[in-house]
Amino acid sequence: MTDRVPAALESLLDVADPTAPAAVLDDPLTRSVRVSDTDLPAVPRAEGRDVPVSVVLTGGAGQIAGPAAYCARPGLRLSALVVTLRDPGDLAGNARRVVAAVDAARAEGALGEDDTVQVVLPAEDPTYAWLAAADEVAGAELGLCLPAGGPAGPAVPPGTLAAWIDAALDRETPFAVSGGYGVLPLLRATVAAFDGAGPAAVADLLEEPARAADDLEELVRARRWCTSVATTDLAAVRAELAGLGALG
Repeated sequence: MTDRVPAALESLLDVADPTAPAAVLDDPLTRSVRVSDTDLPAVPRAEGRDVPVSVVLTGGAGQIAGPAAYCARPGLRLSALVVTLRDPGDLAGNARRVVAAVDAARAEGALGEDDTVQVVLPAEDPTYAWLAAADEVAGAELGLCLPAGGPAGPAVPPGTLAAWIDAALDRETPFAVSGGYGVLPLLRATVAAFDGAGPAAVADLLEEPARAADDLEELVRARRWCTSVATTDLAAVRAELAGLGALG
């Protein structure tokens, strides 16, 4: 790619395309190849470089060490390990089990001290139990992955995503977003929430119509918190951003 990618958008996308990582990684918008742990062995190596992968676990806390250790093999680099809480009756306890498994994997050397772990909480409005689990994640200095996107668009309403962003920022916890919303609205909403905008205003930004990207220097501030956005269609995201004047 020869066009200019501004700092706010550089290395932002986790692209679910494990069949052609070299082509995906040539795009400066790309942060990693997003792949499930079961498909991890099929990811082709890219000649002359390690392939950064965001690995989505299909199991729970007990499955952390194996995929993490696999990514230590030549040709792969762990960008993030994504684990979903699977005990809705005890979210905080489930989060503590994830933290314990992460600590054990780090202690045995399967997971590096600086490797990113992102925890997916249920796709619902934050309840007391949801927030208690977020407290456990934040206390262990892990990240969140917000399950905002479905196969055909947003999986959650903008008000719910706005509440998740607010909860993450309140705990000074970085987060990834699993698609569903436009890249620029996500970054704008993150900046607004950080600056103290209320949930309704943040939700409005998330569902705003497409508009020109005249605030890219300001949106750099969002990247401390909104670390990546997952997508299944890099070309579509690129075309949208180009159409809005975000790519030089």
